[in-house]
Amino acid sequence: MSSILEYSLFIINFSLTLVKYGLWDYNENMIKIETVLTILKQDHNFREILTNNEYAYHASNILFDSLSYDSRCITPSTLFFVKGATFKREFLETAVKEGLTWYVAEHDYQVGIPVILVNDIKQAMSLIAMEFYDHPERKLKLLAFTGTKGKTTAAYFAYKILEQSQRPAMLSTMNTTLDGKTFFKSTLTTPESLDLFSMMAEAVKNQRTHLIMEVSSQAYLVKRVYGLTFDVGVFLNISPDHIGPIEHPTFEDYFYHKRLLMENSHAVVINSEMDHFDLLKEQVRNRPHDFYGKQSKNQILDSEAFSFSTNGRLAGEFQIQLIGRFNQENALAAGLACLRLGATLSDITTGIAKTSVPGRMEVLTQRNQAKVFIDYAHNGDSLQKLLSVVQEHQKGKIALVLGSTGNKGESRRRDFGILLNQHPELEIFLTADDPNYEDPLAIANEIASYISFKVTTIADRKTAIQTAMKLTSNENDAVIIAGKGADQYQIVNGKKETYPGDRAVAENYL
Repeated sequence: MSSILEYSLFIINFSLTLVKYGLWDYNENMIKIETVLTILKQDHNFREILTNNEYAYHASNILFDSLSYDSRCITPSTLFFVKGATFKREFLETAVKEGLTWYVAEHDYQVGIPVILVNDIKQAMSLIAMEFYDHPERKLKLLAFTGTKGKTTAAYFAYKILEQSQRPAMLSTMNTTLDGKTFFKSTLTTPESLDLFSMMAEAVKNQRTHLIMEVSSQAYLVKRVYGLTFDVGVFLNISPDHIGPIEHPTFEDYFYHKRLLMENSHAVVINSEMDHFDLLKEQVRNRPHDFYGKQSKNQILDSEAFSFSTNGRLAGEFQIQLIGRFNQENALAAGLACLRLGATLSDITTGIAKTSVPGRMEVLTQRNQAKVFIDYAHNGDSLQKLLSVVQEHQKGKIALVLGSTGNKGESRRRDFGILLNQHPELEIFLTADDPNYEDPLAIANEIASYISFKVTTIADRKTAIQTAMKLTSNENDAVIIAGKGADQYQIVNGKKETYPGDRAVAENYL
């Protein structure tokens, strides 16, 4: 072995000696290098170990007590993963100076320490994280939701249902909880695999029984959930979204990666009214399944603003806080999924009645009795449903405040424009919504280019909301604020800038 490898062994063994005599605190999880290599070889994802152009197929007598993909978070006994197209060699060089002794990568960066070369770094991260955290996924009942829209709302319904008799944890874009008490917002819809399994382990440590997750198409595209099998997977709907240079190249690619959840779930629940349902029906016919919607035995019968009734496996009457048939569909999907996880009809009825979601169909009332609807609708399909619900209840003047994100989901701009062109009755205010490195007015003008009537563009979102709210005069009027929901930030030039949130801004102008 090279002198570098011998040095690595010395550093790690020295660290373990400190642990043995209580002179150094440590993570209770550890993994042997032999185990790491075995996992990679079994997954046909191992190439070789390289150290200064010396090749090796085996290594032994090394323990890692932490995993990381952040070069700022390492110790001599960290197994470091090089991931991402923007990763720079200098990050690794700095980590080596800080004591890093081993890393896993798809390329040899030649920084003087051993590299475990793999074909796919994301696959390696997921499988090694599972083992490192002692397979927490086997100690929880896993429920996953996918779909273009409604994942967060459905996850909230499931959380409230399971909370009636179980101890669920939840990973959601709005609120994540690993103990049922503390809630925080996630950066990604589905966390990176190292973070995901760490969070699962924390949930197990907190004696959680179930984990509810939102699983995005990106999670499968970049293999954040590689090797993971869910107890129940739910497919809510599909429409073109997340199509662009840094996301999915085509709708087919987007739809395919969404469907991977069906392949990786023991049982599935699918909306029979969604586009391309016949394909999904064939795909899952040999595994346990529930369909809901008009082409199924599980249907919504009578639908009122705050109640609905169903037949089929969940036959009964339900009270609901969230208006709109699409929210009732999300509740039905969550109920069917939870039924497969042991929830009773009483749990489901109570849980649905108790569910509210920050930034999802929140309703405020102005002094003049006009309504303000705040919703996360951020693509053409969800905006269309939102407009339909509001116009069903509000028959007066309706103002819409809307933007579209910069540097992602570019296809939404055309979708918004084409949809809004069908609604000349609206007073439309186009504004900023996470413009990132783009000019918010340029994004607004791109949306406006598809609209044949006059709209107003205002770069500042707070000003746009205030201006729209001034147009209302009575109880029949409404303002719809779409896109950001409960987000309390604006992404500008790659950074999150403080923003009070749409609800707080609206409340300030009531």
